[in-house]
Amino acid sequence: MTRKKAAGATIGIDFGTTNSSIAFADEAGEVHLAAFPFMGKLTESYRSLLYLEQAKEAGRETLKSWTGPAGIERYLAAETKGRLIQSAKSFLSSRTLKTTEVFGRRRTLEELIARILKDLKAFAENQFGIKVNSAVVGRPVQFVGAAHADDNDYAEGRLREAFRLAGFESVAFEMEPVGAAYYYESKLEHDELILIGDFGGGTSDFSLIHVGPTIRGRGRKPEDLLGNSGVGVAGDAFDAKIVRKLVSPVLGAGTQMRSMNKMLPVPIWVYAKVEKWHHLSFLRTKETMNMLRSVEAQAVDAEKIAALVHLIREDLGYQLHRAVQAVKCELSENTTATFRFSDGVIDLAEPVERESFETWISEELAQISDCIDGLLANCRIEPGQVDKVFLTGGSSFVPAVRHIFESRFGTDRIRA
Repeated sequence: MTRKKAAGATIGIDFGTTNSSIAFADEAGEVHLAAFPFMGKLTESYRSLLYLEQAKEAGRETLKSWTGPAGIERYLAAETKGRLIQSAKSFLSSRTLKTTEVFGRRRTLEELIARILKDLKAFAENQFGIKVNSAVVGRPVQFVGAAHADDNDYAEGRLREAFRLAGFESVAFEMEPVGAAYYYESKLEHDELILIGDFGGGTSDFSLIHVGPTIRGRGRKPEDLLGNSGVGVAGDAFDAKIVRKLVSPVLGAGTQMRSMNKMLPVPIWVYAKVEKWHHLSFLRTKETMNMLRSVEAQAVDAEKIAALVHLIREDLGYQLHRAVQAVKCELSENTTATFRFSDGVIDLAEPVERESFETWISEELAQISDCIDGLLANCRIEPGQVDKVFLTGGSSFVPAVRHIFESRFGTDRIRA
């Protein structure tokens, strides 16, 4: 397909915690979604990760980096693992995590995210035959870890700076659930009031909005969006509970160590990081590894601490994430499943029941329920006034999550 080259075109970017995608609307209004090579095939999902290696060239140490699918392929092929950074978006609201050490040099979070965005920009320019200088970008209603509106503004400002560093001259942000509504609205032949639930890796966002041909015909007005709300709880939080219950005990969580003729618990903060699989890379510091080796030497269950050291040293966050995703998907379809994680050193096969999983995530489910009820109350809308509920994102397939909506709105009004 030959497309006319445009100067300074705008693209749409869904920069997600776990996956990203990019699209371009041509002059005829036709939307083109970018595809990326991965394992000999094409995928429309670009993994939001950065993989770095230190190499020696001409006697000098150089830093090489890959992002997305190419980063995964390079990471899996490397015998000596470099640094794999995942879900960087989750740290945007943090005022304490501003930099991290990468092979002896401090890098800002904005620089790391910009490296991913730069490749997304290059893919768009190459595939669509355009010069990109601006983007419309989805952002969560509530960034992960944001406690106040100021935190969300701070996170958005950091994300805007990352886009600037990646070469974008201008960026317009749109709430992610509102963006999701445009696709649904394009299929409607009548007006509706819909509730949108957008479940990402780090956040769950909800919006009440009027959509339909009347709104398309006259143009959208601010009052069409009755309200939106969000909570920093989504797929990653569900994953954390699976790791806590099935993985961390095998790695020594809750065990003890001998110190000065006393029995002390092994440091619990390390396991809090392991639960967030994308934090594993940040544990690979000299100080942390030395501390863990000391713990291993004093541990009652030394083999479990050795497994923990192995997981961190080999940076197995990606493999752990895949194992967690697999069992979570299986539990969405079946009432029982088996969690499997094996890399030759750690060999884990644990049966798990859907009922147990739903108990583990009961706190997160309650937060999602409260968020929806609060949105309805603030907008003075009764559940019966909502015509349809449009759900998107992987966690929307978790039966306990769907039940939250089905119990309020009925199964017949749910769309995905």
